[in-house]
Amino acid sequence: MGTITLEIPGASSATGATSVVAAQPRKLLWRLAEVVDVVRETPRTKSLVLEVPGWEGHRAGQHVDVRLTAPDGYQAQRSYSIASAPEDDRLVLTVDRMDDGEVSPYLTDELMVGDMLELRGPIGGYFVWEAAEGGPLLLVGGGSGVVPLMAMIRHRAAVGSDVPTCLLLSSRSYEEIIYREELEELPARDGSLEVFHTLTRARPEGWGGHNRRIDAEMLEEVGWLPEKNPLAFVCGPTPLVEAAGSALVDLGHDPARVKTERFGATGG
Repeated sequence: MGTITLEIPGASSATGATSVVAAQPRKLLWRLAEVVDVVRETPRTKSLVLEVPGWEGHRAGQHVDVRLTAPDGYQAQRSYSIASAPEDDRLVLTVDRMDDGEVSPYLTDELMVGDMLELRGPIGGYFVWEAAEGGPLLLVGGGSGVVPLMAMIRHRAAVGSDVPTCLLLSSRSYEEIIYREELEELPARDGSLEVFHTLTRARPEGWGGHNRRIDAEMLEEVGWLPEKNPLAFVCGPTPLVEAAGSALVDLGHDPARVKTERFGATGG
């Protein structure tokens, strides 16, 4: 299998950059995927629609590793959650651009339809959900942490599940809400899906939603009390995940039913 050759600004084998490599229970092979569409989600975020020959399928919540190779042989590798439902024909990765990153600027600014991308996966078996597991579902996300949660929502819709589901999403501004239009349309068609937003930095005039970071009071306000015994998934930056996860447990939620996935500064 060939590798992808590209220019990574300032990158060389001497940079000492650290790659994110997930623990893998089995040998995963690198494969080539073709970019068949690029969708702008926000000013900083794009979804890459990929055709992956021989893709064996995935579970909602899993991720893949993406690898880029520079002409001098230096490689940069990052992990990205899968945004598409297992039932979709094509694989979708949603990438948030990091200004000082090595990988995300290339994926969001340079990658075009027809290009090839090297990836391996799917990876992960803990932070996953299948409709057969039931619910209710309480999904809590921050920024691009909504991506694996969106895969769960899309999977739920694809199989016609009516499991009561609540998404509480924290974004910096209205313009930076990833999948904003889809998250407005889905609840209108599905009475068992609720979506709540909180904007932490900037809000449009007349904004009627929450306007602070997610906390225990907000989690209570959305109405998902411990008595409902929801299966909770929390994903986002480490501070948000730690705060929301701890708040859920402090409110009386069963720790065994609170699953968390966090991401930090990995170089993008």
